[in-house]
Amino acid sequence: MIKRKIPLRKCTGCQEMKSKKELIRVVKNDEGEFSLDFTGKKQGRGAYICPDMQCLEKARKAKGLERSFKCPVPKEVYDQLREELENASN
Repeated sequence: MIKRKIPLRKCTGCQEMKSKKELIRVVKNDEGEFSLDFTGKKQGRGAYICPDMQCLEKARKAKGLERSFKCPVPKEVYDQLREELENASN
């Protein structure tokens, strides 16, 4: 039986390496627009964050997404992430 390699990515909040499927991807496309990518297939530069409210707050405080994208991230992206996490927990 062939063992497949599981792709790992680092969370911008807690800085832990986790399976790509466990994380939420935030994408910045060529036009500079930010969006959430749950499929992992959208085109553009991606950064990953755990589906956990504490990781989101850590990433916001430490400017983890800003560091990953090397540009300021709009507040709406954080608000959208918070909304998704609240919906997922309910």
